[in-house]
Amino acid sequence: MKTIILIRHAKSCWDIVTDDKSRPLSRRGIKDAHLVSNAILSYLPKKFIVWSSTAVRAKQTAIIFGQNMDINLDCIVYNDELYTFDEYDLLKVIKKCKNEHNTLILFGHNDAITNFVNKFGNESFENIPTSGSVIMKFSIDNWEDICKGKIQLTIFPRDLKNNEHKYA
Repeated sequence: MKTIILIRHAKSCWDIVTDDKSRPLSRRGIKDAHLVSNAILSYLPKKFIVWSSTAVRAKQTAIIFGQNMDINLDCIVYNDELYTFDEYDLLKVIKKCKNEHNTLILFGHNDAITNFVNKFGNESFENIPTSGSVIMKFSIDNWEDICKGKIQLTIFPRDLKNNEHKYA
């Protein structure tokens, strides 16, 4: 059994003139990242690996989650290949995960996250929101064999503000 926890980076700040990869989080993004990261704590397994895109907004989101989840921040693996908006490129990166790891927490970008969830999950979403987290389980022993999985839980900022989680 393999589990992926896909987390879309928090809302970024568009007030700063910079290239896409260097765009930081907005104030709302920071607040939402704290909100979701605190809500996801009780759903984390004891062992997992954490990967993040190298974009500033994804790295900042991973750091906020890491701090709130008591993760050694030096253990977050930053991978430039995760700076992708394509679900097939995202799949290629996921398939590189070593099989000794049963749970992968991944911080990335849309449209890759939404399209990956829609392609490999058992339900469909118009859009995984910023700071949105989707926990998916796959009945496989090898990351190379990713196929249809089951969405176990979604945690979106708006649901926490309305005090609702969506359990599968």
